[in-house]
Amino acid sequence: MTDSRQHSPSAERNREPILAVLREALPASGRVLEIASGTGEHAICFAGALPGLDWQPSDADAQARESIAAWTAHAGLANVRAPLALDVHQPDWGVDALDAVVCINMIHISLWSAAQALFDGAGRRLVDGGVLYLYGPYRRGGAHTAPSNEAFDQWLKSRDPEWGVRDMEAVVALGDTAGLTCERVVAMPANNFSLVFTKRAG
Repeated sequence: MTDSRQHSPSAERNREPILAVLREALPASGRVLEIASGTGEHAICFAGALPGLDWQPSDADAQARESIAAWTAHAGLANVRAPLALDVHQPDWGVDALDAVVCINMIHISLWSAAQALFDGAGRRLVDGGVLYLYGPYRRGGAHTAPSNEAFDQWLKSRDPEWGVRDMEAVVALGDTAGLTCERVVAMPANNFSLVFTKRAG
């Protein structure tokens, strides 16, 4: 039988530092939508460590969804749902009344319109006080935070001119427009950052 589980070296490296932030940022219980879940390794790590959460993985890519389902079956976790076929640009995400949205390493490898759609969709679906968590590299004050990030940005743009390491200030501004306040910025290993947004009441 073919094993559909994919492996991501970066997911293996960053899952524990991300989990440390999520333990503080996410509610003890509730429904979490993970957008662009990739291999599914993050989903089973976080859902396994945070059993009070109902974890809904998703990805636009069919092979990624196969990997997510395979990892979920392998882990035997009851609090991870079957992955959704989800592109943030689509009007119907298939879920509402979310306590948290988690999105790791997506907005620099997608169109800026995907970041806009992510915030718009999260802002409309999160309950008051709900959390949007983002992880990845960012520029600050218009400058890269490390030479490696500048090289990464150039590589991304060589693949697609619309991709690239985003300005943190522009991302925070997107949140503000969507009713989401950036409560925490956490410096992470390998020149990445965690951004924690909270949905404002009303």
